[in-house]
Amino acid sequence: MISKIHSAIPYGFEGKLVEVEGDMNRGLPAFNIVGMANKTINEAKERVRSAIVNSGFSFPDKKVTINLAPADLEKDGSYLDLPIALSVLVLSGQLLAADIRNRLFVGELSLNGELRPIKGIINIVEIARESGVAEVFVPIQNLSQAVMVDNIEVYGIDTLQNLFLHLKKQGDLCKTRDDVKAPDSHHKCASGPIFDHIRGQTIAKRAMEIAIAGHHNILISGPPGAGKTLLAKAAANLLPALTPEEKIDITKLYSITGAVTDGVIETRPFRSPHHTASATSIIGGGAGAMPGEISLAHKGILFLDEIPEFARSVLEALRQPLEDKKISISRANRKSTYPADFMLIATMNPCPCGYLGDPTHECKCSDVQIQNYQKKLSGPLLDRIDMYVAVERVENKDLMTNIPPETGEHNVVKNTITGAMERQKARYGKSGIYNSSLSSFEISQKIKLDPEAKKLLLDASERLNLSARSYFKTIKVAQTIADLDAAPVVTAKHLAEALTFRKR
Repeated sequence: MISKIHSAIPYGFEGKLVEVEGDMNRGLPAFNIVGMANKTINEAKERVRSAIVNSGFSFPDKKVTINLAPADLEKDGSYLDLPIALSVLVLSGQLLAADIRNRLFVGELSLNGELRPIKGIINIVEIARESGVAEVFVPIQNLSQAVMVDNIEVYGIDTLQNLFLHLKKQGDLCKTRDDVKAPDSHHKCASGPIFDHIRGQTIAKRAMEIAIAGHHNILISGPPGAGKTLLAKAAANLLPALTPEEKIDITKLYSITGAVTDGVIETRPFRSPHHTASATSIIGGGAGAMPGEISLAHKGILFLDEIPEFARSVLEALRQPLEDKKISISRANRKSTYPADFMLIATMNPCPCGYLGDPTHECKCSDVQIQNYQKKLSGPLLDRIDMYVAVERVENKDLMTNIPPETGEHNVVKNTITGAMERQKARYGKSGIYNSSLSSFEISQKIKLDPEAKKLLLDASERLNLSARSYFKTIKVAQTIADLDAAPVVTAKHLAEALTFRKR
């Protein structure tokens, strides 16, 4: 007798279908799993056997062989525990083939038959929907993520025994997130600092407003204690709410890594890796070609504090995803592509000691040290950063005196940003497309400059020796400034302000 159970595993940012085939023959009792299964799946034999017995079922005293098809697909993890157990129950006649037809099962079993959550559940439900499966059965802790996928029935399982009763129409399973206690929202973006809390730094706050409104990458330079990190964290609280589609993408990425398996990401991510982080942790990779920090910052902010302290190889690896908004990771046995549409906020000191140009502190760095420090950021990388702003240290006497109450500056700026984003949505016909996303061809089609602005841009590009990429980035920043002003076209005033944020 042969049994067939439908299942799936996450594979990069997608999912792959797996058919769990079972066969039972007379002979010495044995339980074998074949089909490119790694050690974790081979260990499923003991989990499945104990779960079946401890759930009140009988394990057949015969030779059982489980094949995981396709055999050339490498399989890892505990995703297939449940379908393997169901295959044994069908082989032994405790379940009928009709009970599991056109249904997909996935989940890790504990020794007592309870279901544990797994990683990458959204990948699995999406591939099930695309393949025409009618119903998907997942661990109940994964249900809040699984029901984010539309147009497919999803059930949450707490135990193997309750699943059996449901399949036999003798019990009910949770079907929607309302049936279970809603988990707490995960990954709140950076909280606390708002613009009202930042003393001075008017130009820097204006630059951050423009950067957030147009999703522009920005580099902030200044001495220690000038408030660079505070600016970045306050900017994180200016980000707009996530759309339903963005929630799915971000939650999917965090589920793949196992960071979140029992909840939904409700706020835009703010990732701030340490400068000692490896290229693999930032870009992604490893044995399973997993997503890195740039993908976990998708639709949010990647904050690189003291960016020259990061390894040169890490910084150069950022060039392609900054341009393409995605990253392709190739390994010997697989290739995975992950989204990486993040906004980069980077900070740096003007020199190794941090006090170059500071009127109150003497810089102790030599010319060679300063040049070597600043050369850590290559020209091509700086070319991909839309805006540059230099900040100065706020005088100590101004830090505690005459501190006004919260005036609502943060809310005013956030409302202005929201208006600018609505204008971009109307111009480009969909949300999630910002001025920074435009190609050079789209700029010529979508952005209008008045004659004075065109003349100023031509003069400035020759005088400042702007590269083609810098030329177009200046136009995109100017368009964001025009959107903040609710202006129908880009004027010379908007372009002049955009030029002040180009690194000389």
